[in-house]
Amino acid sequence: MAKARQTIRDHSAEANLFSRRAFVAVLFVIMLMSLILANLYSLQVTQHEKYQTQSNGNRIKVLPVAPNRGLIYDRNGVILAENRPVFSLEVIPEQVDDLEQLLADLTELMSITEAELLNFHKERKRQRRFKPIALRKQLTPDDVALFSANQHRYHGAAIEARLSRYYPFKDTLTHMLGYVARINKLDLQKLEDNGVAANYAATYNIGKQGVEKFHEEILHGKVGFQQVEVNNRGRVIEVLYFEPPVPGQDIMLNIDIELQKKAQQELAGRRGSVVITDVTDGGVLALYSSPSYDPNLFVHGISQNDYDKLLKSNYSPLLNRATQGKYPPASTIKPHLALVGLEEGVITSETEINDRGRYQLRNVSHVWRDWKPEGHGKVDVTKSVEVSCDTFYYDLAYKLGIDRIHDSMREFGFGEFTGIDLFEESRANMPSRGWKRATHNEPWYIGDTISVGIGQSYWNATPIQLASSLNILINKGKRITPRILKGYINKGIVEDLPIEELPPIAMKDERNWDIVLDSLYGTVNRQHGTARTAYTGANYIAAGKTGTAQLFSIGQEEEYVEEDVNEHLRDNAMYIGYAPYQAPKISIAIAIENAGGGGSNAAPLARKVMDYYFEEYPQYIPVEDPATQVLNDQQVVQVQQNDDAPMLSRVNE
Repeated sequence: MAKARQTIRDHSAEANLFSRRAFVAVLFVIMLMSLILANLYSLQVTQHEKYQTQSNGNRIKVLPVAPNRGLIYDRNGVILAENRPVFSLEVIPEQVDDLEQLLADLTELMSITEAELLNFHKERKRQRRFKPIALRKQLTPDDVALFSANQHRYHGAAIEARLSRYYPFKDTLTHMLGYVARINKLDLQKLEDNGVAANYAATYNIGKQGVEKFHEEILHGKVGFQQVEVNNRGRVIEVLYFEPPVPGQDIMLNIDIELQKKAQQELAGRRGSVVITDVTDGGVLALYSSPSYDPNLFVHGISQNDYDKLLKSNYSPLLNRATQGKYPPASTIKPHLALVGLEEGVITSETEINDRGRYQLRNVSHVWRDWKPEGHGKVDVTKSVEVSCDTFYYDLAYKLGIDRIHDSMREFGFGEFTGIDLFEESRANMPSRGWKRATHNEPWYIGDTISVGIGQSYWNATPIQLASSLNILINKGKRITPRILKGYINKGIVEDLPIEELPPIAMKDERNWDIVLDSLYGTVNRQHGTARTAYTGANYIAAGKTGTAQLFSIGQEEEYVEEDVNEHLRDNAMYIGYAPYQAPKISIAIAIENAGGGGSNAAPLARKVMDYYFEEYPQYIPVEDPATQVLNDQQVVQVQQNDDAPMLSRVNE
């Protein structure tokens, strides 16, 4: 068998092949290295800022910082609303791997209630996952100690300390001061609509009622922020930059807390309100509505049980009776109508009627009765206010007509907002022909007008309207807007707000003001005045007008017997007044529901409050001048006369 021939190897070809392969491999490696280097250059140089930002985003977070809410003081520097530190247990859902397990563990540790869990889940649906949500508010020292000892077991949960609103006087100031409470969906929507939602990024509460709500913008302040470095678990390692928030503005109110407490004390156990203002500048010195409630209940979330008690109470404690309570003004508006009658020339200071206790129109069977069955005899405009003669005002209203009454009373603020710095205010109602047609689809009747003449029928007013209208009388047409806010506090100095005024009411004859004011003086100081006994022995001279508001109609031949009437249908006691008469400083408006006569119930309350005020501020009682002579505790005569004006004051009428 022939032997196989061996092939001779071509070393040159193999070397060339190896060289080519090596070149390709090296070229491939160079290309890969070039790509890697190019990518590194792109990452490290070209796109450095982009990826640095992303890196910082994972490492650095910007956290909003809530501002401290501005403090609220009374006119004497007593703090009415302060901020106190509170501790809460909070959970950040984003940092929790198993939220339900965490909640179960915390429930076991700290006995978290079903209500607290329910509130947590409600809040979680509203908030973003990275925002902390309170599981339990207002932790006790024992709660803080217990959780702190076990905190390492509960990642994503932490104890946070915050300043929280506190009202030291509790139910004394609620309807005026208001309160703050948790921001809800409606609040968030309003903040977004107003373009200020970002300023509330770290804020939990917002003003809900009263001064807290009306002056929310200045009390809240401006949000700050901090840049912090966090680890992969989201825990803050270091604060890199801090922009402090701007705290809310501290404010001072016109309110005198001691006077407010006196009003509360005198109105205790009764439903109604007391409004006291400074005649000279419109400052509201006291504004109390009874019954009241503790606003601190709302700050951290009121329980459903407590809220139901307030909401379902027959005595409506949530209602601010001073600005929202709508009462028939009754005889308190007789001075206003007398002024209109004088101004319109329907009556003069000499006009006189013979009151026999009843008023009847020709060819009309209905009889309108005076509160005094036998009547008051001969009555002129001054005496008509002093004795509160209904018959005089039945006739005056009939002669004036509802159109003139309506237009004139609107100038005094009836049926209008007073402009007080509270959102919770009612216009109440100053009736007119058009109003009745629109509301009841009925024409206006003469009988409606006659009842309006004594502040009844469809006419109702709020106590703040009565106080404001009285100030217009006292200031002879000057219309000053009532204000609760006195001014801003900057570095311990109070910057008083300017007085706000509407165009004044002008009189054709300025002496008409004096006639009406003299009748208010007589109501308190002359022998037959309806408030005479209330101010016996006072060391100052007061003036005012009583009112008794009837809440239902009685038959022509029936008599009103209080004991036979259900308590909620009994007359309201009303009073407006001011002092000192010679140099007016304060005015007061009182409404007491179902209390009976204004002269026997509201006027004595006004006396007690005024006594207290002038004991505290005796400098406002003027030194007796030669024009005024006190004859005894009940009678005062004004001896100053004017050749052009009738003698307005009397002795022993």
